[in-house]
Amino acid sequence: MSVEGQTEQAQRASMNTELFGVFGSQGDFERFRSVDEFDTVVSESAATVGVRSHSLGIRGCSSLYTGTEGTCIIFGEAYPRGESTPNTARWLLDRYADSGLDALSQLNGSYLAFIAYEGDSFVATDSIRSWECYYTEVDGKRVFSTDIAMLKHLVSDPTPDRRSVLEFLHLGTVLGERTLFEEISRAPLDSCLTATDIRPLSRFTYEPQEFDYVSELTTRLRRAVHLRSHFPGKKGILLSGGKDSRVFLSQLPDIEQTYTIGRENSREVRVARRIANQYDAAHSVLEPSDRYLSTSDEKLRYSQSIKEALHIHHAGYDDLLDVDVMYHGLLFDTLFKGYFLEWDGVEVLGSKLPSTTLVSDPNPVDSLLSTLGFFPGPSERLTQFVGATFPELDLDIDSPREFLKSSLQEELNRCWDRTDSVHNAMDLLVIRNQPVMPFRTQLADNYHEPFVAIDTRLLDWHLKTPPEHRNSETFRKALLRIDGDILHHRPPSQPHDSNKINQLERFFRRKLPFVEEFEPAWPNRKQIYDEYGLAEKLFPDNREIHTLPVRLQLRVHNTRWWLDR
Repeated sequence: MSVEGQTEQAQRASMNTELFGVFGSQGDFERFRSVDEFDTVVSESAATVGVRSHSLGIRGCSSLYTGTEGTCIIFGEAYPRGESTPNTARWLLDRYADSGLDALSQLNGSYLAFIAYEGDSFVATDSIRSWECYYTEVDGKRVFSTDIAMLKHLVSDPTPDRRSVLEFLHLGTVLGERTLFEEISRAPLDSCLTATDIRPLSRFTYEPQEFDYVSELTTRLRRAVHLRSHFPGKKGILLSGGKDSRVFLSQLPDIEQTYTIGRENSREVRVARRIANQYDAAHSVLEPSDRYLSTSDEKLRYSQSIKEALHIHHAGYDDLLDVDVMYHGLLFDTLFKGYFLEWDGVEVLGSKLPSTTLVSDPNPVDSLLSTLGFFPGPSERLTQFVGATFPELDLDIDSPREFLKSSLQEELNRCWDRTDSVHNAMDLLVIRNQPVMPFRTQLADNYHEPFVAIDTRLLDWHLKTPPEHRNSETFRKALLRIDGDILHHRPPSQPHDSNKINQLERFFRRKLPFVEEFEPAWPNRKQIYDEYGLAEKLFPDNREIHTLPVRLQLRVHNTRWWLDR
């Protein structure tokens, strides 16, 4: 298919928002894309970039500036740290002219920034790469986009990357800077992409210090929420019965609507409804159905070929989400509560009862394998079952565990220049390869999406707070300082103030006969999968795959979707 035909095919399913560019002239740009696809296209001598965004022009969101001195485009959400300006792109270009790449350290938010100045041009990620910048070479020109599907259609007969396919199938995440295709890569965390190379930056580097961790988290969290309180339109939030999303309700009284996925009579829904009532917000229940495990094209493309679409829990309910702005607490667990750190514990009845003390000498790779999406037994069978699904690839490996350990160890080794301890290296590895990012990609493409967790001051708190203090107790104390009544309705699985007592009750509920376990926060995935016959619909000719866990079956389908397209 010609480039024009491929582009036409891709355009029919393009995202609502996109940054697309080529390190070349406008003529080069128009060989690949039509300028009519974008709200604006800016051409400099070294690069041409187009932007399409429903948040263009809103304070703190996508913006652009072109003057005699150069061009700056910001895609996403960004605020000048400590200042207020109607045009963040112009502010950044002025600062770049004064201080070079150091200006990026003063930009707060979730963004990609394109700068062309004095003949030089590049695209910079934010410090944790919360927006992916995919790139490839086409006819001698480096082309980049926030939407990998648009690049895939420009590559003639893209080659599946065997290692990436194996990582996706067995872990649910393609690690590092790779994608499912050999010809397409990603700009690294905290870096700049140029026409010929990658320039690493050093904004995200761990430097633990002593300070009042609770007080600072309280102040910075409150400030980060209020900085993002100005978005126009009807405001909503995806509300669980847990702690994170309550922050927004307590601080933003103009949130009108809340949504919870779950059965009407489940504990999670009942607690979420009480929380919504507490803060005078309407509450809607999104009943689990085949919508919850939707495998539609719209949902799968948000996985960008590198993460599981499974994490976009709400995608199948888009037609029911009647808001313009959607708040969420994504990454609170990772950045503030040490979810991926290895906590010590006591062995009781064959199970580990967690404590609030970090393991002094952790095994990072084994610990992360048990936390991330690896299924040891089923993964052994997976390799045998998918041969017919991917006949062009040799996916046979001796040991999925050893394969993943090697991949994770390689990623861990790349963390040491930014970290001071094995615990921080573990967190950095996960931040570099955060599995749940498709969740925000879908939100940002369909709503105004304030991303509070990666506020610069909050990231600074994460980097300066020793890992042993990045825990649930620190976070709980900060919440109570923000609003003393915020935990009036206890989370379903945390009925007590003490995290240790909560862990003990969870343990005994799991072990003692005739005692009901804590109800899971999310709907029963296997029950829904079986109820709607999704295995038969997705794999009518390969019944062996039906014996695998639902999550692995969905990965196989997700991978096949990308490779077939």
